[in-house]
Amino acid sequence: MIIRNLLIAFAIFSISHVQSQEISDTTFGKGLINFVAKDSTFSVKFAPRFQVRSMSSWDHNGTQYGSPEHNFIVRRSRLKFDGFAYSPKLKYKLELGLSNRDISGANDFNRNTPRYILDAVIMWSFSKNWELWAGQTKLPGNVERVVSSANLQLIDRSLLNSRFNIDRDLGIQIRHKSNLGGDFLMRQKFALSQGEGRNVTEGNEGGLQYTARIEFLPFGAFKSKGDYSQSDLKREKSSKLMVGFTYNFNENAVRERGFAGDYMIRTDGTIFETNQTTIFADAMFKHNGFSFMGEYAKRTADHVIATETDGVTPTGDIVLTGNALNLQAGYLFKNNYEIAARFTTVDYEAVTETLPSEQYTLGFNRFLVGHKLKVQSDISYTTLDGQKDNITFRLGFDIHF
Repeated sequence: MIIRNLLIAFAIFSISHVQSQEISDTTFGKGLINFVAKDSTFSVKFAPRFQVRSMSSWDHNGTQYGSPEHNFIVRRSRLKFDGFAYSPKLKYKLELGLSNRDISGANDFNRNTPRYILDAVIMWSFSKNWELWAGQTKLPGNVERVVSSANLQLIDRSLLNSRFNIDRDLGIQIRHKSNLGGDFLMRQKFALSQGEGRNVTEGNEGGLQYTARIEFLPFGAFKSKGDYSQSDLKREKSSKLMVGFTYNFNENAVRERGFAGDYMIRTDGTIFETNQTTIFADAMFKHNGFSFMGEYAKRTADHVIATETDGVTPTGDIVLTGNALNLQAGYLFKNNYEIAARFTTVDYEAVTETLPSEQYTLGFNRFLVGHKLKVQSDISYTTLDGQKDNITFRLGFDIHF
């Protein structure tokens, strides 16, 4: 109902204002509708997108692989609005999710409602090379997570990301960039946020979350912000490299993964709290069709096992701690076909009683209009504690207006 009303309102807005707007950038992939006010006091770009895929999975039972299980899903279906308000120095982004995976996660702390809002953030360039962000959006975490799901090289992100990323949160961010001489760039990003993830409406149960990230680009900026887009679609003529480091501290975190997972609620209704620390080191490299991304992640907690108020009896909740390594590379041929490969290893603290895993993935892509219209496939082989566990084949397409 909410989304339907939003679309109706936007359609009425579009029709009623068409004579007072300038329409531009109407080619595919640059937004379904673009408006810029005649007096240049605001702009709106509307860009829907969706991803559809099929999956076939074979589990290993200790002696052989069983019969395949098949699944067809709309993995993502989203409505994105962005532009500027009052001045080009004040930008905004609003992104809504419609698919089951986008809106799932209802609980008592978001009034048991669908989590439609992904991003709702304003970005103010208040001084040269300085920006202030406010609202709900991605924290400056590992590069793979900050890369939009629209711009992925393989069908989805790695096990490292699914286990240890810090995702979105509500708060403020300060961002700065500087030139260290020649083409050498440095960027700093700092965030202060609520610490419990997106769409939380019922107060702040734990402490706040603090995030700091620094990035070095020794050979200058990538074309079209390619450091946050996988695959070398622009075929960089000279080598481009970004190296980044992130530190995240979630004070008195109340969820198993800080921003996500179950709330660690005790039998008396109180919530178990523990400090969680996550660090990332990552890099993105591109040159002449070749791309490489590497990431390392590590999460620790003061107390991994949640306990009742006596400090001894386990509640059954466990903070997901450990470390992971993810290496990914690909080569884009001049005919816009690409082959890519990824290796991921995840190891958990022994106290979590979660077995370590490794995953090997081989992907094949066909870009019709870059990331805006593409067909992707990949096959993954996963081991659990060194033993055969699963083989998964995925095939899907993306369309982004």
